[in-house]
Amino acid sequence: MANFVLVHGAWHGAWCWSRVCPALIRAGHNAHAVTLTGVGERAHLLSRNITLQTHINDVLGLIEAEELHDIVLVVHSYGGIVGTGVANQLAAGRVKHICYIDAVLPKPGEAWGSGHSTAVREQRISAAAATEHNAIPAPSPQAWGLMGADADWVRRRMTDHPAAPYTEPLHFDTTKLAAIGRTYLSCIAPSSPTIDPSRRRALDPQFWDGAWLPGSRNIDLATGHDAMVSAPQVLIPIMLECAA
Repeated sequence: MANFVLVHGAWHGAWCWSRVCPALIRAGHNAHAVTLTGVGERAHLLSRNITLQTHINDVLGLIEAEELHDIVLVVHSYGGIVGTGVANQLAAGRVKHICYIDAVLPKPGEAWGSGHSTAVREQRISAAAATEHNAIPAPSPQAWGLMGADADWVRRRMTDHPAAPYTEPLHFDTTKLAAIGRTYLSCIAPSSPTIDPSRRRALDPQFWDGAWLPGSRNIDLATGHDAMVSAPQVLIPIMLECAA
């Protein structure tokens, strides 16, 4: 039995895993979906004081409160940099696998927005500065290929995302992370341009000074960025493989 810890991306919350968690539990595992401070049902806590470490602490707090080991850490989009920080701070051996779903794949010292174009960075920082709590407004879910009822479901639930983590660097030990099994899932139909740099890194023999590719696998998914919404039937078997 594994303990799945599911970390959502920007503008989302634990709600986005609702089509995934029941299947993990039926398969005999535990599933814990975290909502990061300031978004989802915790949007009332939104403030300028939320940092990347706040979100890392959200996940670490759940892991410690539930006394979790044999962890399969599943991270989506922005959650990739959060999950990387979480794994770096946990004792060696506690996380058995990290599954990056179309997620930010950072180098040490990079921020969430480091791989984005100058235009995207400037637009997001400017838009956040115009809000009361310095938060990046949620985009349209149609940009991720969601349509109809799925797009409406996601749009109703998305909330603005704290902006400070967008430019806050993460420092971590690549050797420690490389000792953990890793799966990178690229959602390519359609692909999200802000994730393209991370997708390329996942295939780069030189990434993390050559430490990334050994012990990792890369899988393309013929769905959009929010695979847990648009293709849970494809995603769930891969997640279960991560627990094997």
